Amino acid sequence: MKILVIGSGGREHAIVWKLKQSPKAGKIYCAPGNAGIAQMATCVDIAVDDLPALLAFATKEKINLVVVGPEKPLADGIVDTFKRSGVKIFGPTKEAALLESSKVYCKEFCRSYQIPTADFEIFTEADEALAYVRKASRPLVIKADGLASGKGVIVANDLATAEDAIRRILVDREFGAAGNKIIIEEKLVGEEVSFMAISDGNHVLPLASSQDHKAAYDGDQGPNTGGMGAYSPAPIVTNGLYDKIMERVMVPTIRGMVTEGRSFTGLLYAGLMICKGEPQVLEFNVRFGDPEAQPLLMRLSTDLVDVLWNAVTGNLEKVPLLWDARPAVCVVMASGGYPGDYEKGKSIKGIEEASDLPDVQVFHSGTKRAGDALVTDGGRVLGVTALGKDVAGAIEMAYAAVSKISWDGVQYRKDIGQKALRRTHA
Repeated sequence: MKILVIGSGGREHAIVWKLKQSPKAGKIYCAPGNAGIAQMATCVDIAVDDLPALLAFATKEKINLVVVGPEKPLADGIVDTFKRSGVKIFGPTKEAALLESSKVYCKEFCRSYQIPTADFEIFTEADEALAYVRKASRPLVIKADGLASGKGVIVANDLATAEDAIRRILVDREFGAAGNKIIIEEKLVGEEVSFMAISDGNHVLPLASSQDHKAAYDGDQGPNTGGMGAYSPAPIVTNGLYDKIMERVMVPTIRGMVTEGRSFTGLLYAGLMICKGEPQVLEFNVRFGDPEAQPLLMRLSTDLVDVLWNAVTGNLEKVPLLWDARPAVCVVMASGGYPGDYEKGKSIKGIEEASDLPDVQVFHSGTKRAGDALVTDGGRVLGVTALGKDVAGAIEMAYAAVSKISWDGVQYRKDIGQKALRRTHA
């Protein structure tokens, strides 16, 4: 089977790595890929949003299965484009991808189908939004409606932060058209969890639980990022909570999308806040999380080609998901200054030594080749992922690998997995 993976991050490297283990996988391409992906797949220099060029390549090469990594091509309608040409592609249509590409649609969808989420109001004018927050007496969250690379959400614990967020989005247009509308919602207090499931439009196949670390710095301090690390499983997701999430969030969402006439095929990711044992939806994504995909795919024992093929052909009920019982931890190594300004082109050392450690995979995100050197080429550069006999062992092995890798200005959190460790020792 010829497979094309679209994207260039750590998530896509993990997907390619897992697909390559399948006896059903033949030639694997990745567009555009990165320096790590190039070691196990043929990288094609086509941007993720160049839909005509991607389709032309898939048609010419007679690709059997396309797997879309990032959100932008999904929001742009890549699935619709490929389906019209008869190419099998894993991901939701443009209309179904609105769950991620429009936070306003997502919140109104949750309200319509009684899916638990924070109370909210929608604004298009700064004056009205400012008047609203000035009357509020509780912490708020301000969200740009559209896609903003994980950075369009501002937690406002005080009025000054709320006012600044409104001005940044609606007046200064920091996020462009993504900020034509904003949502202002109550700030939920609890612990965040990532919960993902694969759907063929009718059946819902839940993945193992995982937990992301959005904030840039230790102790969940600093600005939000695309994700600074993740682990799986998440001990906070007990069997009882797992069932609640499926019954109250995942299954009603897939059914609701059918009712809406937007049947959802692909990966549904619920970003949840667990408040006093109850799940509340913060957001939906419509693709694998990054970096959550890295520990999840490290633990997945089932053939990923089988899973994705049965999803796109409507036969997902035939697939049992099997998992390695060992926990996995991913530590993201980022460029100095991320998620703000950062420099590219820093020479990376030590990946080979880190990769030689047992049960360690170094997934590339922002890397490229410059002559014989491997250099940084993005904000998040590597996702160093390790399995361990327990949470403590996975954390220890991941950071042992991290300690072998260096470049000028490297930054990473030192506390990835500590929430899981505290729960397992509680």
